[in-house]
Amino acid sequence: MFKKALSLCLVVLMVAALCISMASCGETQEETKLTESPLGEVELKKDFEIPEDFKVGFILLHDEASTYDLNFINAVKKVQKALGLTDTQIVYKKNIPESNKCYEAAVDLVDEGCDVIFADSFGHETHLLKAAKEYPNVQFCHATGTMAHTEGLANFHNAFASIYQGRYLAGVAAGLKLNEMIDSGKITADKAKMGYVGAFTFAEVISGYTSFYLGAKSVCPSVTMEVQFTGSWYDEIKEKEAATALINNGCVLISQHADSMGAPSVCEEKSVPNVSYNGSTEESCPNTFIITSRIDWAPYFMHMIKGVCTGTAIDVDWCGDVNSGAVVVSGVNEKAAAKDTLAKLKEVVTKLKSGELKVFDTNTFTVEGKKLDSYLADVNTDAAFEKDTEVIKDGYFHESEFRAAPYFDIQIDGIKLLNTNFG
Repeated sequence: MFKKALSLCLVVLMVAALCISMASCGETQEETKLTESPLGEVELKKDFEIPEDFKVGFILLHDEASTYDLNFINAVKKVQKALGLTDTQIVYKKNIPESNKCYEAAVDLVDEGCDVIFADSFGHETHLLKAAKEYPNVQFCHATGTMAHTEGLANFHNAFASIYQGRYLAGVAAGLKLNEMIDSGKITADKAKMGYVGAFTFAEVISGYTSFYLGAKSVCPSVTMEVQFTGSWYDEIKEKEAATALINNGCVLISQHADSMGAPSVCEEKSVPNVSYNGSTEESCPNTFIITSRIDWAPYFMHMIKGVCTGTAIDVDWCGDVNSGAVVVSGVNEKAAAKDTLAKLKEVVTKLKSGELKVFDTNTFTVEGKKLDSYLADVNTDAAFEKDTEVIKDGYFHESEFRAAPYFDIQIDGIKLLNTNFG
């Protein structure tokens, strides 16, 4: 009888423990639910007719495994739904390297009847341009490129976005997290050091990590940052190694401009807060993911497709921003982020949208201890990378205004590059 009673008690205790466990899981899921985005979302509207024989082709450097390429693919799906395009009207060429393979892929897409062809990687540009010169009746559009505004071809276009605005917002969230760590005694103010995994020493990467740093510095004045480059847009092993090296070197928060899950996965393993790029890592890294920034290419794809279908001009050098919906930040993961992060980000968004806040305000950074009053940037691409355009006026660096693709390539105080042999 005693054994039966004991067994019954054990069953009751096991059921109670299971209920508590389930409740805890429910609480964890609730805690990791993202807030709304501080930027909201711009609605896509179809206001033009699409011919039945219309086709659009996409040349991708990698495939869905890359966060960079997945971001483009998701934008295509978003536009496909908004415009009612069929699967046969969209043609992909995936895993196309930055070589003559891009030209061959473009020619294949022309042969398949595509009216407009889009390539997503910087190194695709010269190969896509070659195809554009051979097929003047097809429109060619390219992300992150620099040559369209000087080439003068009616069928060749570049596009980018003022993603430095999104990076800045993500940096504010990072800085607030550092403040929380300081206030809680986890670190001291002089240990507020962030790490950044970069692909190459290109202006696009420099502009990105600098704007991220300036966002953090705007709320956490003692912050410093170290950057480790990988020499590859997508190399999970190298990105893991870079993140590990930064953490071992005392970095207490990590962000990145590289395309795999390498750095975020290391952060989750080592319980280091992480700010991702091109997509949320909330599902894989629920305890460390804070926020992500990315370009939403859907507004540009709408512009591109509308131009072809209506016979109106596609911008030679298109640049979206926080007002057009091209710059996006995710909601905040309140499990990992500092308290009231969303409220602060909404304040910053209002200032960005109104133009009151300039990300590269020259009053907010120095170079070798001095304020910059003038800077010539390499805006017009040439073989010698000659600096040709004054880009500082009215007290700030005019990023992505003279050309969509970034040209901010300044090394500012507070950021240390651990290796510089990639560029």
